This record gives sequence, structure tokens and C-alpha cells, in this order.
Amino acid sequence: MSTSQATLGGGCFWCVEAVFDGVIGIRRIEPGYAGGTKPNPTYEEVCTGTTGHAEVVQITFDPKEISFREILEIFFSTHDPTTLNRQGNDIGTQYRSVIYYHDEGQKRVATEVMEELSGEKVWDDPIVTELTALDTFYPAEAYHYEYFKNNPDQGYCAAVIAPKVADFRRRFAHKLQA
Repeated sequence: MSTSQATLGGGCFWCVEAVFDGVIGIRRIEPGYAGGTKPNPTYEEVCTGTTGHAEVVQITFDPKEISFREILEIFFSTHDPTTLNRQGNDIGTQYRSVIYYHDEGQKRVATEVMEELSGEKVWDDPIVTELTALDTFYPAEAYHYEYFKNNPDQGYCAAVIAPKVADFRRRFAHKLQA
């Protein structure tokens, strides 16, 4: 089986990971950091906003079951791509909306999707999602993996992630594993 990867940042990586958990064709979701200057950053360092990294997830997927375009459709429907360096109360460059493309094909698809969404005027404000080639992905510390699934009663998870996931699951039930 041949798989591909997508690396996306849409605010807190706990949220993005939780949204894609259980989507048909997704084989693995790995939270981590990309786009910064410091090698092997820690969560605490990234949270300061001084490393230049974004919180991201690296998604391994089967392109025969879900396309990169479909992944981007989910991505854009589950975060606000019009707020620079912010998602809700999460503020800082580490929370920016970003697509780190792995090849020219992904760059082309991402550009097309953003142009289509802009043309459809889905949002009142312009899309500010960064589109840049992936340089290096640094996996996050182990406790970040499946954070929402393992900590559903934690305050942030209950107040922010749970409603986002519930809304996604309602709108995209046809994309979820049984």
C-alpha cells in the first residue's frame, strides 16, 4: 500500500489531530512542529512564539481512499483561515494557519483550493493561510499524541475541542470510519 503525507497547521495541534481522527483513509496523525529555526524544539519553546515553528499535524493517508484535496476541504472547514497567527483564544505565530506542501502537486492543489474558496467568498475576510514547502518536521512529545482522546475532560478539550469535533462529525459523517 502506498501512502502520502500532508502537514497542516490550523491552531492548536490537539484540535487538528482530533478532527482527523477516524477519517476514512487516514493511517496516522502525528502532532509536531514545522516552519521554525530551532532544531528539535520542545513544546514549551514553541509556546513562547520565539522559535518560528507552527504547531502542526503530519497526516499519513492512503490517496486511494482520501485525496489531498479532500483533506484540505476538511482542514478549511474546521478552522478559521482568515485570522493571522490566531485561532480563537490561541494567539501567536505557533497557531498560524499553514499548509506545508510535500511536493509541487500538493502546492498546486492547495493553491487551487484556496483560490476556489476565496472566489466563493466563504469568509468575509481574505484567507491568510501560509503555503510553504515542508523543510523539517519535528515530532511533538509523546503526551501530545491523541491528546483529546486521552484527556476529554481537560478544560481546553471539553470547551474548545469537543464542540469542534462534534460539529465536524455531524457535517462529515460520510467521511468517518464505522
